[in-house]
Amino acid sequence: MWSNISAAPFLLTGFPGLEAVHHWISIPFFAVYISVLLGNGILLYLIKNDHNLHEPMYYFLAMLAGTDLMVTLTNMPSVMGVLWLNQWEMSHGACLLQAYFIHSLSIVESGILLAMAYDRFIAICTPLRYNSILTNYWVMKVGLGVLMRGFLSLLPPILPLYWFPYCRSHVLSHAFCIHQDVMKLACADITFNRIYPVFLVALTFFLDALIILFSYILILKTVVGIASGEQRARAFNTCVSHINCVLVFYITVISLTFIHRFGKHAPHVVPVTMSYVYFLFPPFMNPIIYSIKTKQIQKSIICLFSVHTRA
Repeated sequence: MWSNISAAPFLLTGFPGLEAVHHWISIPFFAVYISVLLGNGILLYLIKNDHNLHEPMYYFLAMLAGTDLMVTLTNMPSVMGVLWLNQWEMSHGACLLQAYFIHSLSIVESGILLAMAYDRFIAICTPLRYNSILTNYWVMKVGLGVLMRGFLSLLPPILPLYWFPYCRSHVLSHAFCIHQDVMKLACADITFNRIYPVFLVALTFFLDALIILFSYILILKTVVGIASGEQRARAFNTCVSHINCVLVFYITVISLTFIHRFGKHAPHVVPVTMSYVYFLFPPFMNPIIYSIKTKQIQKSIICLFSVHTRA
């Protein structure tokens, strides 16, 4: 399996031209990483221990927090290794495994946001059937399906990279490995690796976003038809956190896609910086959004810290 792979490891890249200040750049990166780990870790702890949060909506939120933690733990070691220790080299196996997890978890996150939209759709449009439809068993099946879609769909483009010869430069354009970066370095026919991701993005990110949009159109139609203004506000408020998370995730996806497609003449630091924003901003913002916008999460946080204060 490994005989066709060049022996030289891949070389990671930090911020080109700013290598002298990498140690300063590492400070905000480290602060964001710690915030992501703490924020999502606290969410998982609250959902596990607070019985008031043992509902489908919060189970999906736990899946989202777990995915964000995994994304962060996947790219954090190599990024901080470059910025702190000037650790530029990464073996082929480690690089491709990192790329596999990074892309798979992105699709998983999109699927979880779709499942959360369905949860809100059932809760608002058919509230009397909510408990009979969104059972714990159904939530488990959806979670497993989302994981399988993410991890199985990335096998076809990632596996060939293990066998491709790499006779060109081994220098990557980021401090972590992604499919499009590694693919360009291969001395082989990469037609499939160019075409497959286009269809994959269309059938996952794009399709998920369309279904989420359609579900919120139906939700809005239902909310507008509610007679009481107070009930309308209450129904819509249950969706605000999810809408914000959807916007944060898909705006960063769209921005990164446009920069890679149409920003060829932009300074190299622009797409590199946008890549970091894509991998760090949603995991950083999601716990903040739900902590600010969801009263039940707020109560649980207050209860947690009040218990520790009394102790």
